[in-house]
Amino acid sequence: MRSVLFVCTANICRSPTAEGVLRKMVAERMPGAKIEIDSAGTHDYHEGASPFHMAIEAARKRGYGIEHLVARRVSSGDLDHFDMILGMDRANIMHLRTISPTRCKPKIELLLEYGDKYHGKDVPDPYGGNEAAFDLAIDMIEDGCTGLAELVTHLAAR
Repeated sequence: MRSVLFVCTANICRSPTAEGVLRKMVAERMPGAKIEIDSAGTHDYHEGASPFHMAIEAARKRGYGIEHLVARRVSSGDLDHFDMILGMDRANIMHLRTISPTRCKPKIELLLEYGDKYHGKDVPDPYGGNEAAFDLAIDMIEDGCTGLAELVTHLAAR
């Protein structure tokens, strides 16, 4: 396992948060691990923008720094490059599978397939919501990233 790409709709709330969460979890479990972690959106609504201010604040409260990230749209090169492509919800998964060549479809999964408490659920988009919506999104992302961090650090240790 060398690389993980998180994908949401606009790459300003959920996927950059997941990128920040997994980066920190991997660094704590395996300092110096060479695992590429990135995020992108299915659409270019906010391309070039920083994460949404409420996402930055919610992440900061939990010790994750995402303010330096920049929104971008998933590219065809990403589909081949990344070992795992994890969508935040089923709509993201459907979009990714629509634009992916057949050879890339097996590596597209839902983030919360790796969770325990929220296993198999969609991470709801908190954009336009209140602080509680962002807190719930991070709760769910942390759940998925906990299982994911265990897997990627185990594979990286091989």
